[in-house]
Amino acid sequence: MFVLLFILYIHTYIHTYMEALSTEESAMKQAEKSSRIRKGGLRTLPFILANESFEKVASYGILPNMIIYLLSDYHMSLAGGTNVILLWSAVTNFLPIVGAFLSDSFLGRFLTIFLGSIFSLMGTILLWLTTIIREAKPPPCDIRMPRTCSSPTPIQYIHLYSSFALMSIGAGGVRPCSIAFGADQVDSKDNPKRERVLESFFGWYYSTAIMAVLIAFTCIVYIQDHYGWRVGFGIPVILMVLSTLLFVVAYPLYRNIKVEKSLFTSFCQVISVSWKNRKLELPGSIDGSWYNEKDANVTKPTENLRFLNKACILCKPEDATKVTPNDPWTICSVDQVEELKALIKVIPLWSSCIMLSVNMSQSTFPVLQAKSMDRHITSGFEIPAASFSFFTIVTIMVWVILYDRIILPLLSRIKGRPVYISVKLRMGAGLAFSILGMMISGIVEHVRKNKAIEAGFLNNPKAVIKMSAMWLIPQHVLNGLADALNIIGQTEFYYSEFPKSMSSIASSLYLLGSAFASLLASLLLSTVNDLTKRDGKESWVSTNINKGHWDKYYWLLGILSCINFFYYVVCSWGYSSGVEKTAVDGDQTAELGDEQESRS
Repeated sequence: MFVLLFILYIHTYIHTYMEALSTEESAMKQAEKSSRIRKGGLRTLPFILANESFEKVASYGILPNMIIYLLSDYHMSLAGGTNVILLWSAVTNFLPIVGAFLSDSFLGRFLTIFLGSIFSLMGTILLWLTTIIREAKPPPCDIRMPRTCSSPTPIQYIHLYSSFALMSIGAGGVRPCSIAFGADQVDSKDNPKRERVLESFFGWYYSTAIMAVLIAFTCIVYIQDHYGWRVGFGIPVILMVLSTLLFVVAYPLYRNIKVEKSLFTSFCQVISVSWKNRKLELPGSIDGSWYNEKDANVTKPTENLRFLNKACILCKPEDATKVTPNDPWTICSVDQVEELKALIKVIPLWSSCIMLSVNMSQSTFPVLQAKSMDRHITSGFEIPAASFSFFTIVTIMVWVILYDRIILPLLSRIKGRPVYISVKLRMGAGLAFSILGMMISGIVEHVRKNKAIEAGFLNNPKAVIKMSAMWLIPQHVLNGLADALNIIGQTEFYYSEFPKSMSSIASSLYLLGSAFASLLASLLLSTVNDLTKRDGKESWVSTNINKGHWDKYYWLLGILSCINFFYYVVCSWGYSSGVEKTAVDGDQTAELGDEQESRS
């Protein structure tokens, strides 16, 4: 799912790579001539990009086939293994928020990335050891006869879960800091070509990230399928060793930015001071009644969420030029208050998009589903069961190119003026495609299951039926469209609504939503499993996919998504924004573009 964040910027940056790169090289040469001790610059980027890319190949390469490993080697049920992966994903998506806070407030970016790389390396080594040490997992058995299979011991569970935890901690350190640390190396205020230099870096960063994810979903998965778990999990260990070494070896070259106050700390201060001042009366709308820092963006707080305004009250208006808040836990600036308000304001719309991430997190069953179908493209080559997510990624990439280079120019030519498709409209369209994807998934699974039963494979879920796995492509395409429209739209929406100081929050809100979505998906799966297996019945999410009712489970997700769609419509209708009002007035598209540029 993180690939959506990488693709978000590709259509903006790709056409300026070579030109911006040459500009960057000349600018860095000039900067280097004026400095005896050279820090940062273009030469540091290969080390930072290599660290991020190798970490992604290692971690994403492990994930797609993990359900098969848990079922075959740890004898877990399909529902149990899926819950483990969902909880692992939730922790992995949540910890970057913690990593960003620690980096901005205490550790600094270099140390956070370094520690994250070490933790990821330890996690991949622990997972690889489960394929080496015989006692690290239960003895082999025939999973078609569950009664003959012994469950993992507590020590074996601790070993496995520790590897997951360490990799999650590592991702929490590397992923939120790499792009900012790379930007620190080439972002020089004295450089007149500063924006082009940053543009070049962002373009290369997201391009290498996409390539890393594609390699993980194809090459690493293929190696695991054909050369076994020992080799398939051993390669990520080698990649993490390279990732850590390449990052550390360039330490003398890096420019390290001093740690500053984090936005998370600022939010806590606003809440704390508002509560302390809860008994104070709010003054009238006079600029002198509020505390402002130098060069403040706004001079008085807005009228919404007025309780928070008490955090920036000056006891006496004449103190406006005298107050120097040595203790920010005593008084906050108007800017701080408005930043927190901007975050609170988008929470309803943000929450309405969590259900889409729940649908996207259904990645374990499709692997077993594809494994039971004919995956051959030619007589000698078949697509690995865990590689069908490749079609989702390709769909996102194709949509980004079509939207930016064909759809918008064509609509603009037809209308005779620049055309802009509202962000909220795109987000809603993404939710609609997600609903359609769930319904199609249920239909395809219903057909697959009936064919398996007709072929006499009711008790043999590992049998391959005479049905092409290419029937799974439409649902992946629909999921790709849903992601491209909604997730990219979400991030664009947050960036347009938040002040520039909250750019890091804008880029991390989607990850936080994915974390909550994984928890919600785990709760939903467990509830369905418990309710449907009562009275000795076969669970909808049975490990024997030919006896279960995964088609009904998909349709349940589709129904919940329909309910969520109406919730989104209400939240969208209730959200007022100058950006969106201008977007609705099609004749004023130019004004919208100017406003967005001024906010970014």
